[in-house]
Amino acid sequence: MIEQPSLQPWIVPPPPGSRYDQLARTPVNRWWRPLLGTLLIVVVYVALSAMLGLVGVILAAAGGLPTAFSSGRVLFEDPTLDLAFQLVAIAILIPIALGAAWLVQRRPPGTLSSVAGRLRWRWLFRCVPLAVLAVVLGEAAQSLTLVATGESPGYGWAGWSNLLVPLLVILLLVPLQAAAEEYAFRGWVVQAFGTYLRNPWWGIIISSAVFAAFHGYTDFGIAYTFGFGVLMGWVSIRTGGLESAIALHAVNNVAAFGLAAAAGGLGSALEQGSLPWQTLVGTIVQFGVFGVGVVVLTRKSGISVEGG
Repeated sequence: MIEQPSLQPWIVPPPPGSRYDQLARTPVNRWWRPLLGTLLIVVVYVALSAMLGLVGVILAAAGGLPTAFSSGRVLFEDPTLDLAFQLVAIAILIPIALGAAWLVQRRPPGTLSSVAGRLRWRWLFRCVPLAVLAVVLGEAAQSLTLVATGESPGYGWAGWSNLLVPLLVILLLVPLQAAAEEYAFRGWVVQAFGTYLRNPWWGIIISSAVFAAFHGYTDFGIAYTFGFGVLMGWVSIRTGGLESAIALHAVNNVAAFGLAAAAGGLGSALEQGSLPWQTLVGTIVQFGVFGVGVVVLTRKSGISVEGG
């Protein structure tokens, strides 16, 4: 009697004890899988973004909402609707990246989240107060530096009637947008380099450069986004997952969009460009508080940084 060969399961987990950046280095990994997965993510994202834009135009036309065309993208003239559309357009990166991990790399999609194979929600929420503290202290340091150098911090108040709806959109969608960028840059890109290289810093540096290029900042803004990417990559590997990075990214963006909405400047919230040098003071404070705090909190919480 001929013995039938056993079928290998499609999903193959990484070896026990794998570091976060090496979770894609499974027994079925091949050199071409990260490249094909990256290509798939880019193609699917561009296609879905175009479809989302088309649906947005159709719905806007049906509802009599005005739209404007800028840089090849469909933008709604209403700043709150425009913000919601663009946040959703970024958030779709989450299922795309998870799908590529499953389909192309044949690994558990949850390994993009952490060494536990899932998003550790309790750990994420434990990082939120630390993120709030870091953002508040950083904002305070930046504002004091601006005032001390004769510049205005730019705060304003447009009234509750102009804030409630934008604030709801910000609280609901900005965390998804922040998480999507973490899954794409600190998750997929860092782990893709981890399949080829054992030193995680190559993936951290290159993903941070791509992250900075993905944004539209110049001069000191480039330094900020690049530094932010480096910090997020480092804490992701230091804690074994994306949770702490998502916490700071989400809190930081909620604060930025919230302050813009409070001042009645939500329409320019997505506009990026030059940042004054004083922002570097706030950046150093924010990064320092969060970086040190994460190390201390990780030790106290007994967070696992390697797959079991």
